[in-house]
Amino acid sequence: MVEQIKPQYSVQWVKRFTDLPQQAWDAIAQPLKTPFLEWEWLNNIETSKSARARTGWQPCHLTVWRERELIAAAPLYIKNHSYGEFVFDHQWADLAYRLGVKYYPKLLGMTPFTPAVGYRFLIAPGEDEEALTAMMVAEIDHFCDRNKISGCHFLFVDPEWRKMMEKSGFNSWLHHSYIWRNHNFESFDDYLKMFNSNQRKNIKRERKAVTKAGLRLEVLAGEDIPHHLFPTIHSFYSSTCDKFYWGSKYLTRKFFEQLYPNFRDRVVLFVAYPEDDDRRPVGMSFCLRKDDQLYGRYWGCFDEYDCLHFEACYYKPIEWAIANGIQLFDPGAGGRHKKRRGFPATPNHSLHRFYNDRMSKILQSYINEINDMEQQEIEAINNELPFTKREIILDTTGI
Repeated sequence: MVEQIKPQYSVQWVKRFTDLPQQAWDAIAQPLKTPFLEWEWLNNIETSKSARARTGWQPCHLTVWRERELIAAAPLYIKNHSYGEFVFDHQWADLAYRLGVKYYPKLLGMTPFTPAVGYRFLIAPGEDEEALTAMMVAEIDHFCDRNKISGCHFLFVDPEWRKMMEKSGFNSWLHHSYIWRNHNFESFDDYLKMFNSNQRKNIKRERKAVTKAGLRLEVLAGEDIPHHLFPTIHSFYSSTCDKFYWGSKYLTRKFFEQLYPNFRDRVVLFVAYPEDDDRRPVGMSFCLRKDDQLYGRYWGCFDEYDCLHFEACYYKPIEWAIANGIQLFDPGAGGRHKKRRGFPATPNHSLHRFYNDRMSKILQSYINEINDMEQQEIEAINNELPFTKREIILDTTGI
């Protein structure tokens, strides 16, 4: 009997995304539900100088090859801070400080500045996923050991991939997002039937307030978006950061401008214009679509209008989602306004491994208690939602 020769793999750490072949990368990224692991998005984040070593996001991507064929990959970054992650691990950094442990640098797996579920290792179809995952985890462990990196963290992870990584020894930390799901709604009015009467009246009042202010909302998607609106997206994004989120202006103007040539087919804009002026937008929300999922990313307005934020970021996207067969709408980070406007708290997870024994033992000892408290918070939020058919709307199993 002839012994079967196992395929030979080689591992490479890549410091610039632009050095990775687009066609080969997208062959393993585009089949996924998320658009945020595709080559154009990740490459744009780096070439626009939004994520780079100078901003604390040093690219360090793990790739696995069979001869010249890319068969697996993981977008990774070496971080010397925790900004732009939307999973707030400052308590772990503080614990490390009190223990005399150096917390930074750390190795991070996520799409920079993007709190949307879907991160995972990219594996080519037909390959042995478990074997490649084990190989990549072992390589990450060796890399962190060689470079004295405190820990490895994966944020907003794919639910199925999480189960595999837990078997590899990663600890799962529970969080929540606010997610809208389409329960076979035929129209926005049909969707409103899910609310109690008081909140239904409130939503109608908020939508009318935008009309009374003399504004109209226009939806522009893909090829219908004019070139000049892409730098305008940055202006609105920048305005919002300056007003409300000091120190969080992560994306450059070049990032938005570079979306136009090759990624605008994913973009959906909800643009507010004065009724008497169709050239100068006064507000805008920026979303991405992939298949039957819609992701809200950024919003801004130059002048304050009553309820425009709700209309541009929630109501008009939901109306458009229903009309266009969208099944899931993730409106983005935060939740103070979302939970009363149709977005139940929905679990998501991050994965963590510390290489310091004391940190690792503390994490393992307390993570279940932490997750139990988070689950209680999710249930408390959802018990107060203004729905009449809560059992239909709620899905607390995750994204």
